[in-house]
Amino acid sequence: MVVVGAFTPVSARTLSAQATQTARDSSFRAISFGYFATLGANWQIEAVEIGYVFRRARGLAAISLAGRVGAFIDQTNYLSSSRGMVFAGTVSARTRMLKIGELGDEEHVTPMGFDLTIEAAGYVANGSPFWQGSRWGAVSVLPSLRIGPGALTLGPTLFLAGQHQKTAMRGVLALRGEAALSRRGRD
Repeated sequence: MVVVGAFTPVSARTLSAQATQTARDSSFRAISFGYFATLGANWQIEAVEIGYVFRRARGLAAISLAGRVGAFIDQTNYLSSSRGMVFAGTVSARTRMLKIGELGDEEHVTPMGFDLTIEAAGYVANGSPFWQGSRWGAVSVLPSLRIGPGALTLGPTLFLAGQHQKTAMRGVLALRGEAALSRRGRD
């Protein structure tokens, strides 16, 4: 009995240390990357984006900070032409996925489902054909079909400008992915 009692605290400490080690090794951070495009007539924005994702254990699934670099593309021409550059900084929050199915075998399952991203962005443009001018903000509500670390996003965006400019509503199409950042355990 004395021997069992002496080993119980040691085994409890070992399990506690393993749980801490597992939490330290598992990554709650990721790099996001993707393609972003507005939809509609005339000039559109097409951009690539890269960001840093903070995955959360509770509440929202993730909060991310991202940057976009792109160009204005004229969709009315037979051969698309570009004019000007656009840069954007974004902050977004993503809900947990509503799972609708799984792909793969029992050991390597890839979840499929829907989630919702709410995003705020600030844009700075050079040679902007938009009537909002060279600086504007945007608020987006973007439902997504997510398969594993990738997502197809389609939703509305409200472009906001200064006091004397009109707001505009455009559709957004985005293809996004995430790659988890790994941490190595420290001894």
